[in-house]
Amino acid sequence: MMIITGSWQELADKAIRGDQLTMEEGLSVLTADNDELLPLMQATFHVRKHYFGKKVKLNMIINAKSGLCPEDCGYCSQSIVSTAPIPKYSMLDKETLLAGAREALARQAGTYCIVASGKGPTERELDQVVEAVKEIRQTMPLKICACLGILRKGQAERLAEAGVHRYNHNLNTSKSNYPSITSTHTYDQRVETVKKAKAVGLSPCSGIIVGMGETYEEIVQMALALRELDADSIPINFLNAIPGTPMETAGRTKPMKALKVLALFRFICPSKEIRVAGGREINLRSLQPLALYAANSIFVGDYLTTKGQDVTTDHHIIEDLGFEIELCAL
Repeated sequence: MMIITGSWQELADKAIRGDQLTMEEGLSVLTADNDELLPLMQATFHVRKHYFGKKVKLNMIINAKSGLCPEDCGYCSQSIVSTAPIPKYSMLDKETLLAGAREALARQAGTYCIVASGKGPTERELDQVVEAVKEIRQTMPLKICACLGILRKGQAERLAEAGVHRYNHNLNTSKSNYPSITSTHTYDQRVETVKKAKAVGLSPCSGIIVGMGETYEEIVQMALALRELDADSIPINFLNAIPGTPMETAGRTKPMKALKVLALFRFICPSKEIRVAGGREINLRSLQPLALYAANSIFVGDYLTTKGQDVTTDHHIIEDLGFEIELCAL
C-alpha cells in the first residue's frame, strides 16, 4: 500500500487522538518508499514533540552478571549455546554497582539499568541488587531499572520495596516467531513477567529486537502487543549479529528500515518512551540523528557484551539537533 505524503500527518493526528493504527496502516509505514522517509519522519516528530518536546532521556546499562546463562537464545552472546569470547562473572558486589551509578550520573543519564544474565535471579543475587539499590536511592537522583529475568513469587515485591522504579523484560519478537529464537522459555512467560512487575507498581519496560527473521506483519504485531501491555518504556534493539551465536550470519537492518520501525512504534505507542537501543550504531550508522525524530530515549556507553559509541558523540548529536538532555528522570 502506498500512502501519499499528506497521509503521514493523518496517521500522526490519529496517534495523538489515541486511536490505534490498523494492520494495513502499520504495514504502510514499514513498506513506505524511501523517498517518503523525510515526510514520514516529520509526521513522526509531530507526535514525539507533542508528548516529549525536544527532550532526550539517557539510560546507562551495567552488566551486573555476565554469561553463565542456561538459556539458548540464538541472538545472545551470553547464552549456553554461544561460543563468543565474552567476560563471565557472577553478580557484581555493591561497591561496583554503586560505582556504575556514579558513572551514569557523569554521563548525564537519568536512568541506571542493572542487567543480569540468567533465567532469573537467585535469592542471594536478589539480595545483592536490593542492597545496592537502597543505597543508590538514598544518595543519587537516578531512576533505577532492573532486568534480572523471569521473577519468582515475591521477587517483584522485594525490588519495588527496595526502590526500583522500572522492570525490563523484553518480548524480543512476535509470539509466532518466538520458537525460532529460543526453546528454554516461552513468549507467554515473558508477558507474564511484565504483568507481574506492573502489578506491584514497577513501571513496565519491554521491547523488541529487529532482524531475527520476523516479517513486517510480525513487527506490527509486536508494536500492538506492547501497546496492549501498556509498557511505559519500549527499547527497540536492532540485531548485532555476534560471531559465535546461532544468528551470527544474520544481516544488518538497513538504516531506512530501522527508521521506519521507530516511526511505526511512535505511531502505535505515541505517549511511551521509545528508546533506540542495542545495535543502533552499526545498523543506523550515519543516520543515527534522524532516529531522535521518532525516539525520545537512547542508551549511552556500552551494552552488555558489545561496545557503544563514545558518550561525547551522543551528547553532540543531541546538541546539534537542538534537542536537550533530560538530566533527571525522577
